[in-house]
Amino acid sequence: MKKVYIAMSADIIHNGHINIIKEGLKYGDVIIGLLTDKAIASYKRMPLLSFEERKAIFENIKGVKEVVSQDTLDYKNNLEKIKPDYVVHGDDWRTGVQRNIRQNVIEILKKWDGKLIEVPYTKDISSTTLEMEARNVLNTPDYRRSKLKKLLDLKPFVSVMEASNGLTGLIVENSKVVDEEKGTIKEFDAMWVSSLCDSSFKGKPDIELVDLTSRLNTIEEIMEVTTKPIILDGDTGGKAEHFTYNVRTLERLGVSAIIIEDKTGLKQNSLFGTEAKQVLDDPHLFAQKIRAGKKAQVTKDFLIFARIEALIAGYGIDEAILRAKIYIEEGLADGIMIHSKEKDGKEIKEFLKQFREYSKEIPVILVPTSYNQFTEEELHEWGANIIIHANHMLRSAYPAMKNCAESVLKHHRSLEASEDYCIGIKEVLSLIPGTKQ
Repeated sequence: MKKVYIAMSADIIHNGHINIIKEGLKYGDVIIGLLTDKAIASYKRMPLLSFEERKAIFENIKGVKEVVSQDTLDYKNNLEKIKPDYVVHGDDWRTGVQRNIRQNVIEILKKWDGKLIEVPYTKDISSTTLEMEARNVLNTPDYRRSKLKKLLDLKPFVSVMEASNGLTGLIVENSKVVDEEKGTIKEFDAMWVSSLCDSSFKGKPDIELVDLTSRLNTIEEIMEVTTKPIILDGDTGGKAEHFTYNVRTLERLGVSAIIIEDKTGLKQNSLFGTEAKQVLDDPHLFAQKIRAGKKAQVTKDFLIFARIEALIAGYGIDEAILRAKIYIEEGLADGIMIHSKEKDGKEIKEFLKQFREYSKEIPVILVPTSYNQFTEEELHEWGANIIIHANHMLRSAYPAMKNCAESVLKHHRSLEASEDYCIGIKEVLSLIPGTKQ
């Protein structure tokens, strides 16, 4: 029998996929090249089902002789190993992000006179719609909470954007940029619920004035309309006795992680640096708070990160490294966040260099608000695992709304504001799922 290779990633099987397999069976034995979780996560969001679960599904489809793993988007390794007589694929990859992959397949097949068979795209099937419907069903607290930990295993780094209400959550959820040359779709992996932004949207100062009950309302508002994992800015974490209860509450809701900072007393925003009084907590006492939170949690998925403010307070890298070790060894922190307001990024780079000599595996979070000239890829090369863009939705919304308000005042009407600063009302309605137009 001739060998037929069909690459698949889908974990929601519809008749379009079955049609491709049926077409392949006309030419010989079908071998499914199933993309691994890491391969899928490299170009789009994490798959709903694990590789093992997806493999079991395809192995039980009639006519499939074998299922092998495909570790990259590129077919080269599997094609040169298997040397199939045919590759079968839908014709929808002639344009868009997969067109370069298609051309590579054609060139590789020429080496042994293999052929590419393209099946007409099945109409009236929307994988995106099916996927979103499935995500709504699978978006339970347990499923959602575990996503961040899985992403850390699957991706070189996790890209996180601030979300402070349902609308900004929807924007973060649905924003994507297509790179047709690389054949990838860039999306944010997770959401950051910031204390600063949550307070600012409520018109309150960022001094832990907004209590946890109010913060939980914000989280639930975001969770109701999104599916991506949430990392919570937990400020100082409050009293250790209270922190243990808060951990269980967040865990029960489906939050993936909390970050708490090693300061005490009245909170001052870190970006003030030494201009404001920054009082650091005793590192051993802070480690006890983290440890209490870890002991209180029920699942293995919830993560507690220690935010180190030593650089902000002017104590230097040695103090920051010392505190990191204490929080990990005594507090059992799942990772650390190192914060700096210096614009050149040098102290962050040096911290990461020294920390990676201590541990190459423990996750490190960066918030490059001050040193935002560096790309996520560059920060990852330094040693970062999670990069949080912590307040940009707030900062971009304020000038836009201010300009709109001033335009109405200036012109005594809303015509100019509508033309210069506003999207159409129908577009607003289309942002919200389920809105009747």
